[in-house]
Amino acid sequence: ETPVLLGSDMFTNAHATSDCRLMRVEPFDLQGLTVANLPFRELILDAMRGRLADIGARATRSKAEAVAIVGQHWDLPTREARTLLARNRVRYEFLIIDDPQTIARFPEIAEHDGGPLVRLFDGRLLVRPTTRQLAEAVGLQTRPASDAYDAIVVGGGPAGLAAAVYGASEGLRTLLVEREATGGQAGTSSRIENYLGFPTGLSGDDLGTRALEQAKRLGAEVLVTRKVCGFDPIAKTVTLDEGVVLGARTIVLATGVAWRALAIDGIERLTGMGVYYGAARSEARSTVGKDVYLIGGGNSAGQAAMFFSNYARSVTILIRGASLASSMSDYLIKQLALQANIEIRPFCEVTKLHGASHLEAIDVTNRQTNLTEVRATDALFIFIGADAETDWLPEAIARDSRGYVLTGSNLTTWPLARDPFLLETSVPGVFAVGDVRHGSVKRVASAVGEGSMAIAFAHQYLATIAVS
Repeated sequence: ETPVLLGSDMFTNAHATSDCRLMRVEPFDLQGLTVANLPFRELILDAMRGRLADIGARATRSKAEAVAIVGQHWDLPTREARTLLARNRVRYEFLIIDDPQTIARFPEIAEHDGGPLVRLFDGRLLVRPTTRQLAEAVGLQTRPASDAYDAIVVGGGPAGLAAAVYGASEGLRTLLVEREATGGQAGTSSRIENYLGFPTGLSGDDLGTRALEQAKRLGAEVLVTRKVCGFDPIAKTVTLDEGVVLGARTIVLATGVAWRALAIDGIERLTGMGVYYGAARSEARSTVGKDVYLIGGGNSAGQAAMFFSNYARSVTILIRGASLASSMSDYLIKQLALQANIEIRPFCEVTKLHGASHLEAIDVTNRQTNLTEVRATDALFIFIGADAETDWLPEAIARDSRGYVLTGSNLTTWPLARDPFLLETSVPGVFAVGDVRHGSVKRVASAVGEGSMAIAFAHQYLATIAVS
């Protein structure tokens, strides 16, 4: 009744739990009946009040059931714990360890002088847990249930999630291994507006959450905080950290790319303490009322700027070129131009960082005028491109000069009489999809398509070895 009376869209479905009669009533007629009939109006208003009370109760209960992370804002292990929970969609609240209100609420933390301290749903207190210990404590899967799979997917971005969804749905025993959280770099995107089927766009986190739920519902296993250290192309075994060895009839490489590091002295010391690679959505609330700087002119930088502009006092995008036209989608450029608190500074780059325990200021140099300004800020987000991290792969997997995996017609060597499948690497039965693949389009839609195609090729490969 609420959306009908208010003229808004209906976002919920209903189902009958017993026999009933159903009558269709047009909004105009319902509104007229509500005005003219006092008993009916009271019935409708009571129902609306009941729904609002239920929403309040759910909100209160949700906060009580959240994980509490206690620590210091600039403490790196505390931030890693917050990032882990945020990216794995676990509700949490962050509390400052020496705040009197925090101590009054959790007196047991007074005896600890450093974080992170994690208060779990059931009241247990974890003292400085590792990311894997924390993941296991909140119910995330970190250990495989079997020692052999039909398909092992390495990487949990859009391509890897698509492979997991289609692998599980088509009857393959499928395992996805992700070293941090599913969603990949796309998962940190505040708004993807050119993905087919979502006319108003959706966030990367929403896309990752939906895909993860879909993969699990269809039967795929998803491990987080685990790293694939290598695999034996002959024995078809995958080795995880801690020496866990798993058999794999087929392997899908979907490791994506890693953000390229900014070459400035001392940046490693401040990474995670004011300097961030990617959007770092978990830091959004800490930027409220502040001046935020972004480096980079691609779509990821533009999406992040739009996102942080909802929190920060100002957002400044620093680019080395003259404009964004050659590196950013037109729709994003137009959106940035309409946002009053976003400024684009061409021909500029960061040349120095200031700060002891955390970032306090940056030097911004204009390469046309050679003038340098010191800008106070405690939030610098870097989007200067990415590189493939494929050093862990065996030599049998052919790569180009930049480390991207060669597949299909791009292969120069191939051991079998048949031609390689389109996404197949130089090792039969091993496929590469998404950004890690040489010649990929670097778009979410194409990554999802490649992930699903890889499973189709995996079926064809399994059919060929079954015949032989």
